[in-house]
Amino acid sequence: MEAIRKHFFNDMSVMFGRSMRHISRSMDTIITVTFMPIAMMLLFVYVLGGAIQAGTDNYVNYLLPGILLIAIASGVSYTSFRLFTDVQRGIFERFHSMPISRSTVLWGHVLTSLVSNAISVVVIILVALIMGFRSSVGVLSWLAVAGILMLFTLALTWVAAIAGLSAKSVDGASAFSYPIIFLPFISSAFVPTESMPRVVRAFAENQPVTAIVEAIRSLLSGQPVGNDIWIALAWCVGILLVAYLFAMRAYKKRM
Repeated sequence: MEAIRKHFFNDMSVMFGRSMRHISRSMDTIITVTFMPIAMMLLFVYVLGGAIQAGTDNYVNYLLPGILLIAIASGVSYTSFRLFTDVQRGIFERFHSMPISRSTVLWGHVLTSLVSNAISVVVIILVALIMGFRSSVGVLSWLAVAGILMLFTLALTWVAAIAGLSAKSVDGASAFSYPIIFLPFISSAFVPTESMPRVVRAFAENQPVTAIVEAIRSLLSGQPVGNDIWIALAWCVGILLVAYLFAMRAYKKRM
């Protein structure tokens, strides 16, 4: 059993290194994923922020959690693209002809998504600090925020894996991310849900992004989190488990 476990982790480290080399040779991917949310943050804070009644004097603090989720949703679309490319080029078949653990080919892309999105999140937070974002919370709160963002990234990455393995075209592989990127706009990410029409408000308050945004916002501001963190974790874990099962099923079917 120990030998099998060691073999699995060795194979996974090789696949992870391969995917990370692709990222390092194409830094425009991370730049593109990071630039769009930063541009959006600049637009909302310095152009639209004065007209938005968010109930706070520091709109950057209010806005940041939603911007981070949009960055992650944009980033995972590249995971789907890279998976689709590997499938179309027959890379998976070549790896499967070698004596390696088959699932490590998929896990390499997943771990790469975690690392690349973490880089984007850190850069966006640094820019937010320059724009006036402030948080006096301790290390535990920041670790809780990091944990939620990691779970969210994992969940969306496995959704991306389904799209990458099932798509018939490059456009189809990345199109799944558009509705996910749009979800924060119908949530409490930019404005309080109380300002929305009744039907829109009902949807906004019961979709996953609102619970995740509210949990992160409360953690960063040092406010009581309440049930939001449990709802956020339930959404992330639920999506992660379902997406993982369907991704592995699509992977086995494809191969």
